[in-house]
Amino acid sequence: MAAEPLDDYINAVAKALALPVEEAWRPAVRANLEVSLRLARLVDEFPLPDETEPASVYTA
Repeated sequence: MAAEPLDDYINAVAKALALPVEEAWRPAVRANLEVSLRLARLVDEFPLPDETEPASVYTA
């Protein structure tokens, strides 16, 4: 059993996607996931006023 929640998450996602994750890759996978979560937290915590509108979508 994995000791850390991120390790549990990596195991669950790898199993769900039938994606083999070699033991040698795990530190790099974990490091990338930690960076992604840290950046997502910054976006999530950025305060927006209630009047904020979504950006327009332009298509060619």
